[in-house]
Amino acid sequence: MLWNALLLSLREIRRNLLRSFLTTLGIVIGVSAVITMVTLGNGATLAVKQQIASLGSNLLIVRPGQRLGPGRDSAGAANFKVEDAQAIRDQIGGIKAVAPVVNKSVTVVVQASNWSTSVTGSNADYFTTNNWRLAGGRVFYESEERAGKAVCVIGNTVKRELFGAQNPVGGEIRIKQFSCEVIGLLAAKGQSSFGSDQDDTIVMPLRTVQRRLTGNQDVRTLMVSVKDGVSSDKAQRQIERLMRERRHIGDNEDDNFNVMDTKQIADTLSGTTQVLTTLLGAVAAVSLLVGGIGIMNIMLVSVTERTREIGIRLAIGALEREVLSQFLIEAVVLSSLGGLIGVILATLASIGLSGLMHIPYLFNPGINLLSFAFSAAIGVIFGYFPARRAASLDPIEALRHE
Repeated sequence: MLWNALLLSLREIRRNLLRSFLTTLGIVIGVSAVITMVTLGNGATLAVKQQIASLGSNLLIVRPGQRLGPGRDSAGAANFKVEDAQAIRDQIGGIKAVAPVVNKSVTVVVQASNWSTSVTGSNADYFTTNNWRLAGGRVFYESEERAGKAVCVIGNTVKRELFGAQNPVGGEIRIKQFSCEVIGLLAAKGQSSFGSDQDDTIVMPLRTVQRRLTGNQDVRTLMVSVKDGVSSDKAQRQIERLMRERRHIGDNEDDNFNVMDTKQIADTLSGTTQVLTTLLGAVAAVSLLVGGIGIMNIMLVSVTERTREIGIRLAIGALEREVLSQFLIEAVVLSSLGGLIGVILATLASIGLSGLMHIPYLFNPGINLLSFAFSAAIGVIFGYFPARRAASLDPIEALRHE
């Protein structure tokens, strides 16, 4: 009986093909929108986590002022010294690398080409704390750091703008009044989660930058990488205690520095994208309800059109439950077909949009199955009333219907 009801449903759908397609269009749009929004949201969340991880593993960032980001309250807060970085390395356990960092915006020149970029002054630990890999050459030696030698490691963007397709290692770039030998090329990282180009950088020994560019011994940032398996929270608390002691902050005084764990940044940004994904998915799910109303409307029309057919079936012995199941199955088939088409369209759209947005495509079987099951449930919910109406028709009145 179930198989016969399914065949009758398919025959009725095929007989009114255009109407059936328009009926399922709401379900198609709803399912594809929900799946696409959730898939892209999950991909964006993963991209954020990967970009934050590219900043460095188990990384703590110590800055003057009470908070990071726009409006950072650093007025009156003293900068750090190189000795602060050494104290963290010597007095706190579980530390893998400590890099004192200063930055300076400059214009660099190679022959007839020039480019405005940022010079970072640090030590060799900087490449460890920031997960930098080399595409060629080497990093500077400790002796070059101590001597403040004019050597540098450049990012891929600087290489492209100044050297083109040539190998920059062994070449020279001019920064203000001095020339710097390029000893290394960083592997490309791409854009950060904050929108900046991570490859648009030049790294030089800290003492070189302090002597030739900034003119002082101040350090704006301390980047601390914690060993794997060591609690970054514990290391953060120890660094805070040590910095309070070194900066002579009293018990009743607030910190004039801050220690930020990149895991906190990742969790915050990931939480934001997850909330937006849920919100967009919920908005898209509204169209599923609209599609269900469309199915109910068309099924009511179908019952009216086929009143005489229903009367004949009831008159020759068909049971009410058989008529009920026929119309209910027809509604479920319509919504299920819409759900299946929606899943296919969502997969194609997600793959295409992921490429355009430069985020990873993550196939989520759970949301695909849930959306399809929900589309079938829509058919049951919104198809029951028309089916019940068809099953409750009086055979005599139905046969009189024109």
